[in-house]
Amino acid sequence: MKVAVLGGGVVGVATAWWLRQAGFDVSVIERHPEVAAETSRYGGGLISVGHARPWARPGMPLELLQGIFHEHAPLVFKPRLDPRQWRWLLASIQQSMPARAHDNFLHMVRLAEYSQQQLQRLADELDISFEQRHCGVLTIYRRQKVLEHAEYTLDRLRDLGVDRRLLSAAEVLELEPSLEQLQGTIVGGDYTGLDMVGDAHLFTQQLAQAAEKQGVQFFTQTEISRLLCREGKVCAAEVVLADGRYAQLEFDHFIIALGAHSGLLLESLGLPNWLWPVKGYSALFDLLEPQLAPSVGVYDLEQRLSYARMGQSLRISGFADFSDRNRVLNDYRCRLLTRKAAIFAPAIDTGAPVFWAGVRSVTPSGVPLVGRTKISNLYLNAGHGNLGWTMGVGAAKALAEMVAGCRPELDFPFLI
Repeated sequence: MKVAVLGGGVVGVATAWWLRQAGFDVSVIERHPEVAAETSRYGGGLISVGHARPWARPGMPLELLQGIFHEHAPLVFKPRLDPRQWRWLLASIQQSMPARAHDNFLHMVRLAEYSQQQLQRLADELDISFEQRHCGVLTIYRRQKVLEHAEYTLDRLRDLGVDRRLLSAAEVLELEPSLEQLQGTIVGGDYTGLDMVGDAHLFTQQLAQAAEKQGVQFFTQTEISRLLCREGKVCAAEVVLADGRYAQLEFDHFIIALGAHSGLLLESLGLPNWLWPVKGYSALFDLLEPQLAPSVGVYDLEQRLSYARMGQSLRISGFADFSDRNRVLNDYRCRLLTRKAAIFAPAIDTGAPVFWAGVRSVTPSGVPLVGRTKISNLYLNAGHGNLGWTMGVGAAKALAEMVAGCRPELDFPFLI
């Protein structure tokens, strides 16, 4: 059986790997010259079960409303005359109701925990080196009210077996002394020791090399123009090759793992599209004094920014622009990242940072769409949002099991 995986990010490559382990003849179609060149290139770097929670939760509608008027807001929402945007927004508001948000939270934590286990398994078995550090992830809080609300989330995580403990402001600084300059602005935090830091780009590239050695074929610089259907099934992918020529590639099964580009392909086939593009930003700064950089991964909840040390660099990632699919850098957002980084870690070189923007696909609930579509030989693995690095490897394994006709070992609301 021949299977095409459309998309060469961490989700697509991991899906291809697990499919090959199940005995399929697998090909990956990627429009860039190499895998992990877009959304998986410079993500946040945190592999965090403790942060597997949906954006659609009580308080989110107010955040989006504030983001209409303030460009410095962590979430920036730009209304458009696009019915798809408003349909997605209405569905997201419905998913933010307490009961639904709680169920979505449970699903995301289960997938994140399972994925972290599978990611570590691959790293160990294949000896993949990706700047991995088992340092844990610290969340800092700047307002007492937000900290008190976090206690409820921590209780739910502990019910699921995730050890995430609450810290006072003094304990935050004891755990991570490099945050001393923020003393007085932090009211507390929480810490999950089992979470990790790692580079998704390095992991994906090495996993792709291992997959290629086992027979997975990679069609790079190959852009998908459309999927062709016959007798109720997808029969071929029409692609544009590097030299501009068109070609039709025939397979038995097709997996859409195109991130933010997945929704438009679904629409072209007459399938529902519940994915919306959300742009995030990253900046890499050289460390002038590495010993003063944070030793753990850090997430600033109020500012929606993550900080991860990668070798001799510090990566700051975050923000969410609910706009469109373009990756154009917003100069104001880049300057804002630099100012935030300079306050957070004075021991960085702010002279020549590397800026990056990536577009993630987000579902109204925050729970990714994993499973078979209404077209019997077409599957979907998309909608992981900013948690693609945390949830992608596990989602890929579960989907491969479904394609193979097996029941996934993960308890999750799969598409069927």
